[in-house]
Amino acid sequence: MAEQTESAPARHERPRRPRQRREGPTTQELMRERLIESRLTPNTISLTGFTLNLAAAGLVVGRLFFLAGIAFIVGSIMDTLDGRYSRMSGKGTPFGAFLDSTLDRLEEGIVLTAVGAYFAARHNQAAVAAVVAAVLFSLMVSYTRARAEALGVACKVGLATRPVRVVILSIGLVFARGASLGHFELLAPAVYVLAGLSVITTVQRIAHVRKQLIAAG
Repeated sequence: MAEQTESAPARHERPRRPRQRREGPTTQELMRERLIESRLTPNTISLTGFTLNLAAAGLVVGRLFFLAGIAFIVGSIMDTLDGRYSRMSGKGTPFGAFLDSTLDRLEEGIVLTAVGAYFAARHNQAAVAAVVAAVLFSLMVSYTRARAEALGVACKVGLATRPVRVVILSIGLVFARGASLGHFELLAPAVYVLAGLSVITTVQRIAHVRKQLIAAG
């Protein structure tokens, strides 16, 4: 009896439909347009960040360090958003840029002042001295960059940039009393690290500007 071979049925492949490109604005573009049309301004974002940092300082005075750390983190994030929003929306003004830079310096100084008052109340003179050094040299880090750029020299070198200082102080505030994770306090060590890195960064920027000006002749 002859074997009958059955041919497998041919598979009918459906033709692939070409992907249709979305027409119209993307979600990001829609959000950008909504923000531009809104009444939100970069100055509003800057002032909101400043208010949150004031709240952080008040919470430090009230010994509510974890909440102070959260307020400081959110306020610092607002400080990074105002510049981006200014460029994205086209609502930026020269005064807005000036206000943003001024409030950045005030915010850091106000929170550190509250931290210094806390250490003074505990009679921790070493930590108070470190806070004073941190405030002074954090300002010098910003000043050296501004003065260098006025001379035509880019000066972003160094360890203790603004984001790094924010991270260090945030860790110190959030874990000032261990944050229920253990019996340790990181506020004083954070202040010591902040002061040391700010001093080093100031020296780095002075040396960098000197080198660049000498090279320029």
